[in-house]
Amino acid sequence: MKSTPVESKSHGPVEHGRFGMSEPTVEKLKLYKKKVTQTWRVYRKNWMGMLGLGILTFFLAMAVFAPQIVWMLSVIGGWDHAYDPFEQVSTTRLVTPPSPEHWLGTDIRGYDILTRVIYGSRVSLEIGLVATIVSMGLGTAVGLLSGFWAGWRDEVMMRITDVFLVLPWLVLMIVFAAVLPGGASVGKVVFVIGITGWSSTARIVRAQVFSLKERAFIERARAIGAGDYYIVRKHIFPNVFPLVFANSILTVALSILSESTLSYIGLGPMANQVVTWGNMLQDADDGKAILNGLYLWILVPGMCIVFLVLAFTFIGYAMDEIYNPKLRKR
Repeated sequence: MKSTPVESKSHGPVEHGRFGMSEPTVEKLKLYKKKVTQTWRVYRKNWMGMLGLGILTFFLAMAVFAPQIVWMLSVIGGWDHAYDPFEQVSTTRLVTPPSPEHWLGTDIRGYDILTRVIYGSRVSLEIGLVATIVSMGLGTAVGLLSGFWAGWRDEVMMRITDVFLVLPWLVLMIVFAAVLPGGASVGKVVFVIGITGWSSTARIVRAQVFSLKERAFIERARAIGAGDYYIVRKHIFPNVFPLVFANSILTVALSILSESTLSYIGLGPMANQVVTWGNMLQDADDGKAILNGLYLWILVPGMCIVFLVLAFTFIGYAMDEIYNPKLRKR
């Protein structure tokens, strides 16, 4: 299709091509596609990144298709019906060992353990991702403003950041989870993890901003009358985003571990309301799984946490190699 010149009041003739997009927009999309292709070409050469992506894909599929997977397993195992994670399937004896009908047994509430492992991937991933968004958003905002403004505002924000850095994150999470109102809800856990994990990101972004704001392209933007908000939004943030993105992947792993820790010590979501791998481990401890020889009750949700955290860690290392060419093998 031939492009037709359209007169623009402020910029003269603008070429419109397919789908009504201007030529500059088409060029930007082509450049973006080229960057994505180059990134994938480097990423797929990293065996840890590909292994992590494969593990993560497995858990994402488990979370998205949890009801279908449970139904399929019920057909394969010849169960009477597909179990719900909050359905009491064993009433005569709540804690039962593995059997043909309950492959991993049942827990102290009579819930099927395998069903809860499958459904637990949903909340664990949800908490990890949302808490990371909160943490990265807060840390990036503080780092950008602190590094760009400098002066007394930088001093105030960095002293607050230092408080969160020097205090042990586990102790800080426990204190916030115990003191804050709201009960043992998913939202409260997300807030606690996000509010205690932003400080290191703020420091990293601030250091990068200090380097960027002295560059020549920032001086040119100031010379033509660009304001502070425009410079931060259009010039500085796009340059620190790859660093934030690579760091956020590792933060997801830490957030999932944090949720498991809070749930295990009884400060996470209640097991009779929300199923997570962390509160499954708490139930296993309360049900004396080791003393009763029910090792799968601990091993399966524990290994799910380990492998999911390992997947994000591997992906984070691969992304760090992409955005830091010095780490690539020559």
